[in-house]
Amino acid sequence: MVRVSAGVDRAPYGCGDEAGMTAVSEARVAPPDVAAGRINLLGLDRAGLEAFFAARGERGFRAAQLLQWVHQRGVTDFAAMSDLSKSLRARLAEECLVRAPEPMAERVSADGTHKWLMRLDDGNAVETVFIPEPERATLCISSQVGCSLNCRFCSTARQGFNRNLTAAEIVGQVWSARRRLAQLDPPRRLSNVVLMGMGEPLLNFANVVPALRLLVEDLAYGLSKRRVTLSTAGLVPMIDALRDACDVSLAVSLHAPDDALRDALVPLNRKYPIAVLLDACRRYVAGRPHRRVTFEYVMLDGVNDSATHARALARLLRDIPAKVNLIPFNPFPDAGYRCSPPPVIDAFRAILTAAGLVTVTRTTRGDDIDAACGQLVGRVRDRTRRSRGTAIPVAEYSR
Repeated sequence: MVRVSAGVDRAPYGCGDEAGMTAVSEARVAPPDVAAGRINLLGLDRAGLEAFFAARGERGFRAAQLLQWVHQRGVTDFAAMSDLSKSLRARLAEECLVRAPEPMAERVSADGTHKWLMRLDDGNAVETVFIPEPERATLCISSQVGCSLNCRFCSTARQGFNRNLTAAEIVGQVWSARRRLAQLDPPRRLSNVVLMGMGEPLLNFANVVPALRLLVEDLAYGLSKRRVTLSTAGLVPMIDALRDACDVSLAVSLHAPDDALRDALVPLNRKYPIAVLLDACRRYVAGRPHRRVTFEYVMLDGVNDSATHARALARLLRDIPAKVNLIPFNPFPDAGYRCSPPPVIDAFRAILTAAGLVTVTRTTRGDDIDAACGQLVGRVRDRTRRSRGTAIPVAEYSR
């Protein structure tokens, strides 16, 4: 088991050029398809489609028509879009395409959880997970190929990082999953989508925001803003940008009640320490009386699970509209951590509940197929040279 030292160097943690991220955050048109050199319309939100059609001398209502054909009816063949003119259909077929990541393999857990390995055009693959529950049906989607943040307890971080997903690849996971779920017996429908899969969503802001807008768009997926959740390790400037760009639920991977411990578990904390992060969370919910931030807290045996930690966490969150999700640690090879024993988790939750915090212990789902929180690995052509080769071979999905 890895023990965490309190004496951690607080050197700045580099996360890329934030000025650059802000500058590209307004980009609406998805990049051309890798193989065909055509624009993938799957990733354009309503404003993006309206701009696309306006540039071609078409009226704005064409955007509404295409949204319904693609996202509600699942149609990818422009020739079948009967309320578009023949000339427009021909032009779309020449310049554009509608293509989602394809499930190249599937694993099904004993508890009904489905995990798909989604093939991307460049040879990478990401994982997408469907979690059925009596009250809801949640899809967990990825936003990057791998992850650059290197959180110590996360299997995804072991894979290194390759690139951001396009908006089409992000929302395309939902498009493909819905098609697969409709084939089940009985068919299943999605009620919730969470960006808690591979990657840090706010490091891919320019592509994540159009995807979020499509998820809550009435003419596309029509999900409630409360049923779409973005999870972040705490990229503060982009939390503020998200508040202005798209009103969805926010989850923050906290995992520690003090900076010394969080520096070691979540290196991003060295750049945006807890006090700065919590101020951003307060701003995110300000003026939204029914909104609260969900704080995710992975339970690591002997690391962050003591009564002292629980009381410190309660003090930390006492003035924030908050819900706390306690996440039993999900093991993976050579993780270096163990999950806190159930009685320890129960005692931790009791302290938070007594302090007035809404606290739940997340039920572990899909751990027998490595689909639980922190276990997603996909297939990453690592550009960081950090990969330790824990990805599951495609052949394993059929077992």
